[in-house]
Amino acid sequence: MAIYAIGDIQGCYDELRRLLDLIKFDPGDDQLWLAGDLVNRGPHSLETLRFIKGLGDSAISVLGNHDLHLIATVVSLSKAGKKDTLGPILRAADCEELIDWLRRQRLFYFNEHFCMLHAGLPPQWDFQQTKAMAAEVEQAIRGDDYRRFFRSMYGNKPTAWQDDFPKTEKLRFAVNCFTRLRYCTPDGDLDFHQKGPPGSQGPNLLPWYTVPGRKSLDMRIIFGHWSTLGFYHGYNVYSIDTGCLWGGQLTALKLDAVNPLRISIDCRCAQIPN
Repeated sequence: MAIYAIGDIQGCYDELRRLLDLIKFDPGDDQLWLAGDLVNRGPHSLETLRFIKGLGDSAISVLGNHDLHLIATVVSLSKAGKKDTLGPILRAADCEELIDWLRRQRLFYFNEHFCMLHAGLPPQWDFQQTKAMAAEVEQAIRGDDYRRFFRSMYGNKPTAWQDDFPKTEKLRFAVNCFTRLRYCTPDGDLDFHQKGPPGSQGPNLLPWYTVPGRKSLDMRIIFGHWSTLGFYHGYNVYSIDTGCLWGGQLTALKLDAVNPLRISIDCRCAQIPN
């Protein structure tokens, strides 16, 4: 069985199908790991969701910030933005079914060789802490009272981890790490303003994966979310959002335990990042 991790699709369905043809993906024998942001801003979010849902156990997806935004929009807790392309999903006869499926996706996934999440981790979290926090947020998203969770999900604070956070603040901090994080301070304070590539950030900020002493250093982490970073392979980290939506590439990483292989296609989208 071959396993391929694919970066942010964001509704670029045609590009996804071209990439799967290129790698000769066989849903009966292979598996896809999808790094989140399946939807939004691209032209075919509805088709993308239906296709991935239809793959069943052959596709494993983690949730990105755009996926959570879609869920919040459907439950009438968030307004669709001017640049959103979620309308076809909101009007679809199977909208409720798709959202129910999306709510049951993960924030963190792993096997014996690799881990996958959408954005990043604070330096204080090791593997066990990461797994525990992902499970706690997933339970809130999937639970009967999930609307209450989405009412308190948004916000940039708290920015620094504390073990004794109240539950609401603990879940918000975790969501922001798993789905929004790019930069933080050497002490682990989160920053949500800088979106450019490393080297463009303000003083006292580091890419989350370069913070000295981070406790997740022994985890081989695959992540997306950071199109201005593009493909990057550092020590035990693989960034695979190569900006398909912005006219860049859509990338698959074949997850060989020794030497992962990058496969990319050029994309026809030509939007400008905001």
